[in-house]
Amino acid sequence: MKTIVTLAAGLFATSAMADGHLPDMGGAEIVIVTENAYPPLQFLDADGAAVGWEYDAMAEIASRLNLTVTYENISWDAMIPAVSEGQFDMGMTGITIREDRAEVVDFSDSYMTSQMVMLVRGDEERFSTAEEFAADPDLLTAAQPGTTPFYVAVYDVLDADEANPRIQLMETFGATVQALRTGDVDMILTDGTAGNGYVAASDGALKIIGEPLGTEDFGFIFPLGSELVEPMNAAIASMAEDGTLDALNTRWFLEYKLGE
Repeated sequence: MKTIVTLAAGLFATSAMADGHLPDMGGAEIVIVTENAYPPLQFLDADGAAVGWEYDAMAEIASRLNLTVTYENISWDAMIPAVSEGQFDMGMTGITIREDRAEVVDFSDSYMTSQMVMLVRGDEERFSTAEEFAADPDLLTAAQPGTTPFYVAVYDVLDADEANPRIQLMETFGATVQALRTGDVDMILTDGTAGNGYVAASDGALKIIGEPLGTEDFGFIFPLGSELVEPMNAAIASMAEDGTLDALNTRWFLEYKLGE
């Protein structure tokens, strides 16, 4: 399904090529695939519009590199294989840069570093650490198979058994949050970026507990050997240098209120 978005070129910085150092892609058309299920990086707002940190970042990148961008949607479990096979020019959905994934897709340089945290209901008092969660066999978590939260739950929280029945497998990240809210599971793991967004929008229904369970770097993905990687890295570097990434962080993690 194709997503219609407005590319707000030059939203935070100067117009494309203003610094004189970035390549001009000549208006080349690229198709980016995303899940639209990972606020505040990318999601559908109350009006059904596709918005988020990554959309604004790509609008700026498109402006700086002179690219024409369209978007399509796909489920998380199909995204990396689809990009690897060249069905799309690029993928974005808060994808953790990992060595095993880098065997089948190329990553951009990191555009964001986040920490893995435990998200629970606001009234949770039975546990406050990963160790306490693991020690109670009645407590359940949920995760999408093949994601960083799944592997952290398996190897850093539980017993290294990928078939552990305490991990309820679900198709979307939004489904894991809903399962947490309704009491079907007791905790989900997410990066601090998404976790803070859900907490801010929950009116006290959700909270983050315990210490972070490590850090992760996010990157965009491309088919192996893609000629887009180098220009994208140059654009990301320029946005870090001139403060655009900081402006995006302020807008989406401090100013924007999910659900409004």
